Amino acid sequence: MSRYRTEPPHRHDMPARTAVVLVNLGTPDAADAPALRRYLKEFLSDPRVVEIPRLLWWPILNGIILNTRPKKSAAKYASVWLPEGSPLRVHTERQSKLLKGLLGERGHALQVTWAMRYGTPSLPLVLGKLQAEGVRRILVLPMYPQYAASTTATVVDVAAKWLLKTRNQPEMRFVRNFHDDPGYLDALEKSVRRHWQQNGDLGHDGRLLISFHGLPKRSLELGDPYFCECHKTGRLLAERLALPENRYQITFQSRFGKAEWLQPYTAPTLQDWGKSGLRRVDVICPGFVADCLETLEEIAQEGRDDFLQAGGREYHYIPALNEDADWIAALADLAERHLAGWPSRDRPDPHVLEETTRHARQLGART
Repeated sequence: MSRYRTEPPHRHDMPARTAVVLVNLGTPDAADAPALRRYLKEFLSDPRVVEIPRLLWWPILNGIILNTRPKKSAAKYASVWLPEGSPLRVHTERQSKLLKGLLGERGHALQVTWAMRYGTPSLPLVLGKLQAEGVRRILVLPMYPQYAASTTATVVDVAAKWLLKTRNQPEMRFVRNFHDDPGYLDALEKSVRRHWQQNGDLGHDGRLLISFHGLPKRSLELGDPYFCECHKTGRLLAERLALPENRYQITFQSRFGKAEWLQPYTAPTLQDWGKSGLRRVDVICPGFVADCLETLEEIAQEGRDDFLQAGGREYHYIPALNEDADWIAALADLAERHLAGWPSRDRPDPHVLEETTRHARQLGART
């Protein structure tokens, strides 16, 4: 058996196409326990995500977590599920379509599609489809503004594994991060200012909470830059909003397990603020460029309850960038920079004319 996949037939006259692939974390196919079990098993089996020796982690994952967590998680997903499906899937697909349209308006004839790191459509499936369609240059754009080994690096991992089994490999590039990208920060700033125009500003007794997804503290100690990149994003956003240090706080959410994670934690911060008599909190999650379970359920619902039940009076969640026009423009700018030097329109392979002429001459000589 060959170690390589069967390649699509090679044609000298096939245009050498260029594609952009947006990659997000992933989502279950349905808001039910069986779908959650499949999704969680794939996600939590990744050694980049859970850095615990397999002999210790495997019994915990398969014996406890996958038998208890899917049902609870399914109920949470059901509370935010859209008619078209998972919010993350819906927004990511819409973003890819809008990006393709905007790049087209800018004169680029590119294929733009999307994939999920965990769940469907998988990145290897999407890469294989692009290869069969004649794509020879692929820009992979992980939708994680802040780099982490457990997010961005896993995208590179799975793409590299796909390349290892590919005989006729396409040229590939990856976007590492965009945590301090001016366009991304502009879009965040404008989203906050629009929110304040609609709901009034924070006032003297209000705070902006900038919440990022958490990671085990050990990741920082091992050299992961995620914590630092989150703080840079939060600081730059606060500066653009002219907020002094006592008017905002950077926190980390979604803690899992008993180990210490990056601090301060989001939920306890909201509870402490409510108990202290703080009147209003506005929450934004810059690490998520598309709304998902962690923003719509954990922050917009659970976070609100944490703050209000502790004594707070006014709570607002500022939606993710989603299909915001400023964000799509920033995404197009980011893609253009990383596509620099590649043809912006489909064209035949550089050697097509030479090869076609040579084969025609050989055919003529035979006849």
